[in-house]
Amino acid sequence: MARTGQHRLRRVAIAVLLLAPAVGLLWVPWYAGASPRLAGMPFFYWYQVAWVPGCGLCLLAAYALTRNERHDP
Repeated sequence: MARTGQHRLRRVAIAVLLLAPAVGLLWVPWYAGASPRLAGMPFFYWYQVAWVPGCGLCLLAAYALTRNERHDP
């Protein structure tokens, strides 16, 4: 029974990792502003640029979780 709970928790974590970049980038009113600025670049732009490595890390973590899932007995 503990395995089923662990399996479900892992699936939820994978789903959250895959949905986070989509939600973070598609909810434009949340980040559609000019301030704060970073190195003269408005928030709107640097927020999106920051998601580039963020998406990669989310995908890597989701992949690692699915890879571990396949190797569990």
